[in-house]
Amino acid sequence: MELATKYSPEAVESRWYEYWMKHRLFHSEPDHRPAYTVVIPPPNVTGVLHMGHMLNNSIQDILVRRARMRGFNACWVPGTDHASIATEAKVVGRLAAQGIQKQDLTREQFLEHAWEWTREHGGIILEQLKRLGASCDWERTAFTMDEERSQSVIDVFVELYRQGLIYRGVRVVNWDPKARTALSDEEVVYQEQQGKLYYLRYYVEGEDRYVVVATTRPETIMGDTAVCINPNDERYHFLKGKRLIIPLVGRAVPVIEDEYVDIEFGTGCLKVTPAHDVNDYMLGEKHQLETIDIFHDDGSLNEHGGAYAGMDRFEVREKIEGDLAAAGLLEKVEAYTNKVGHSERTFVPIEPKLSMQWFLRMEGLAAPALDAVMKDEIRLHPAKFKNTYRYWMENIKDWCISRQLWWGHRIPAYYLPDGSFVVASSDEEALCLAQQKVPGLRAEGLRRESDCLDTWFSSWLWPITVFAPAMSRDDKELSYYYPTSDLVTGPDILFFWVARMIMAGYAFQGKKPFENVYLTGIVRDNQGRKMSKTLGNSPDPLDLIDKYGADGVRMGLIMSAPAGNDILFDESLCEQGRNFCNKIWNAFRLVKGWTDDASEAPQPEASRLASYWMRQVLSKAATELEDLFSKYRISEALTLVYKLIRDDFSSYYLELIKPAYGTPIDRVTCDEALGFFDEVLRILHPFMPFITEELWQNLAERKEGESIMNAQQRPEESFDEAFLARFASVQELITSIRSLRTSKNLSPREALTLEASESYPCELDEVLIKMAGLSEIDRSGKRSEGAVSFVIGTDEFAVPMAAYINVEEELAKLRADLEYQQKFLAGVEKKLSNESFVSKAPEAVIALEQKKKADAESRIASIEQSIRQLSGK
Repeated sequence: MELATKYSPEAVESRWYEYWMKHRLFHSEPDHRPAYTVVIPPPNVTGVLHMGHMLNNSIQDILVRRARMRGFNACWVPGTDHASIATEAKVVGRLAAQGIQKQDLTREQFLEHAWEWTREHGGIILEQLKRLGASCDWERTAFTMDEERSQSVIDVFVELYRQGLIYRGVRVVNWDPKARTALSDEEVVYQEQQGKLYYLRYYVEGEDRYVVVATTRPETIMGDTAVCINPNDERYHFLKGKRLIIPLVGRAVPVIEDEYVDIEFGTGCLKVTPAHDVNDYMLGEKHQLETIDIFHDDGSLNEHGGAYAGMDRFEVREKIEGDLAAAGLLEKVEAYTNKVGHSERTFVPIEPKLSMQWFLRMEGLAAPALDAVMKDEIRLHPAKFKNTYRYWMENIKDWCISRQLWWGHRIPAYYLPDGSFVVASSDEEALCLAQQKVPGLRAEGLRRESDCLDTWFSSWLWPITVFAPAMSRDDKELSYYYPTSDLVTGPDILFFWVARMIMAGYAFQGKKPFENVYLTGIVRDNQGRKMSKTLGNSPDPLDLIDKYGADGVRMGLIMSAPAGNDILFDESLCEQGRNFCNKIWNAFRLVKGWTDDASEAPQPEASRLASYWMRQVLSKAATELEDLFSKYRISEALTLVYKLIRDDFSSYYLELIKPAYGTPIDRVTCDEALGFFDEVLRILHPFMPFITEELWQNLAERKEGESIMNAQQRPEESFDEAFLARFASVQELITSIRSLRTSKNLSPREALTLEASESYPCELDEVLIKMAGLSEIDRSGKRSEGAVSFVIGTDEFAVPMAAYINVEEELAKLRADLEYQQKFLAGVEKKLSNESFVSKAPEAVIALEQKKKADAESRIASIEQSIRQLSGK
């Protein structure tokens, strides 16, 4: 098969992906080999491919493909997450566009629409990942709400409840008024916001005096049930035992005393609204205050809002300012900047709200998960995240696991007519348990809990349930694939998901869920801005693949992605990746275009040396790559491979062995070149799978079903470091000679003579002669008139140039340059000898001037040497 003159990704990528799928080359079954397992961070069924997915899945694919090529039974499990809040919002939006309101449907009718939406959209992102080259075991694709995963979630809930770890209670929770559901603390994103600080007058009951209370949320005064002062605050001793009138509301509330109030903060008087502030709730419990919930679930005020009932909370905030001022109850208003919690999913400000919810006790679950990371039983890469992890785990709070949604895993609690409840894995079991409480109770007497579980309550079981949906510890697949090997994810879900998976692993399997966690950074544009659709600075990944090919895009992303650090993405890196593909392509066409010498001609010395050197280079690269991968420095690993292929293999090895135009190459060198090309393709394959498969298949005859992905990479082995050092010295010498050619505008075909010392080794002469374009290496020790000399290490060399340049013209240029440099040096020395300048100038300025002096002196010495050589003096 003849290769095209230019690499065409669109003609290659779909063909080889179909080939891989046809032959089930991504599929894994337990066997005698050690397992290497990765579970995908399941993308939301609402999602489409973005740059973060591209980075994350490229890294996973590199790790998985490399493991296959090192003899592991690699298994990469794909799947999607049902994403309760996001998906329900999508479905509600689509229904609204059709004129249908969620509240007009039964739960079952709404779920039909949700499943229909999921079937339409849920697989989009997985199909897009195939364009990237993701080598997932698609036969194992899982969904957090499929039947098997769902039953596991229910069983775990029941088990935790029976252990006393799940409880139901009224607490102040983070309420999302748009999604109309509670959120966990981790689902709240705090954003700095410009607002106002309102100073309100609370009059003393029965007296004509008042105290001033500051608040950022005047709309909540209808829920006030006390005003709190510090008992040590002498300013307010007169308030002890008295009551204050809530502005506009007219209701009197008691003054309570608690050292919780900071005397120095604000006015020293704190309004207490137990239903709408976590700290106020704790004060309320301590002082046995009444709680008044003033909000509907959508963020509008309820009947306790008085004249503002039915209005949105922010409308009330705007209107109440004017009403307070008109009533003479507003002391002043100041601009105020504070951090406001927003829903991670709907982006609206959350509302602290008193609500009956289900909670999971976390302290006991967190202890082994904290130890595992602190003792490096589970390693975080980069390790800097250990401190962040420790802080969160040591300050962990109970997890609010209930959500007021219909799309999700329905909490398996069943209410009896008297308000009590039972928890069970099935309707039948629930009825049996209920009948033990109420003999003769019928099924219709039970009411199932309407709330669903937090999405993360299913995904924290992901590494277990993708292999053993029944959560069995004896499952054959689970015992083979679990613990998984590497997890690749973003630090933004270190607590949402990673920490909780670790807890679940120890709680339900008695061991860690994975060995390593590789934390990627955030993809930003070249101005440092986070990529987003809002800013319009995020390219469509599929458009990039269309333009540069999947391999080019993968290279562009990985080259700029050190672990844990944000990625400054520049599309030019993808272009560099595409150009690199073309370079490899052209190198392959060059090698395959050589004619094998059938006469069994001897191997040239330059080719023999080149082959020995290339073996050492590849052996050293294997060792360095092993070290880099062990440290998860994947970006550096790709850079090493890039330089290995571009510089060592293409620019040196192939040039050294290249036969003269129109002449055949000897068979030994030809076979070695093909062998090295095979090795180079294997090293590159995990990073750039498509072009390497295409070239590997064309490198030799292959059987149907064979693939480079199952070809083994070179293992670590010793290498001749001393020879590599000697070769590197020769490469430096070649670079100097080539630079000399360029500076004198000499053709590469112009053969030069190299003058070296008698003692300079001749081992690599053939390499020097061929790569530097030399006619001879003169070791007589003499120096020709007009020769240009230079030093490499401790060895001095010279190249006669009199025959190639006009000596007088060259001397004139050098003398002019010398005069300029001497004047420049004199100016710098004058400045440095000025005591006033030296005493007053900053150290950095003086250091710069001293560097200028040293550089000028070095340049002058070099020019003077060149003048002596050219003039023969």
